[in-house]
Amino acid sequence: MCGRYEFTLEDSEELRRVAELIEARYGPGGWQPGEIRPTATAPVLRTGEKKARAELMRWGYALPHTLVINARAESVREKPLFRDAVAARRCVVPTAGFYEWDGDGRKYRFRLPGEGALYLAGLYEVREGVPCYCILTTAANPSMAPIHDRMPLVLTRRDLRPWLERPQAAAALLEREPPALEARPMDPQLRLW
Repeated sequence: MCGRYEFTLEDSEELRRVAELIEARYGPGGWQPGEIRPTATAPVLRTGEKKARAELMRWGYALPHTLVINARAESVREKPLFRDAVAARRCVVPTAGFYEWDGDGRKYRFRLPGEGALYLAGLYEVREGVPCYCILTTAANPSMAPIHDRMPLVLTRRDLRPWLERPQAAAALLEREPPALEARPMDPQLRLW
């Protein structure tokens, strides 16, 4: 679930600002916007000394014989791999939207209606000297359920600070149903229900 998302600059002033912060910090060419896949390096937001800061991290926790790109919100506080991160290393993954495939292999892009940016709840850590992140998933809401039974834990703008800075608020967000999304088939011939 949530194996690809997009970070594009055309439709979002917010994502352009994130990209500018990344370029100021890492220089031009430090990463490539577009469709983000596991193991790619991409921008994430985390708390800094006085405000949220944008950083580049690799998508996925590299473990022996596997790559963990997602964590279930329902069990993240109990799992040893994620317990410390959910308590102290939460991040936000800024996107223009994410992709999911239905049971027939058709690709859909999901976005917040009327918004150029969509924010996903994440966790981060440093593994073998490399900062990396994973995306939290939860049960699909009614807008996602026709395509897949899981979805990323989507945060609204007003959720960003509480998710990053307040553990009790973050715990409540783990249990909240994400906002409704709009789905667009990537095959222009495909009609939605």
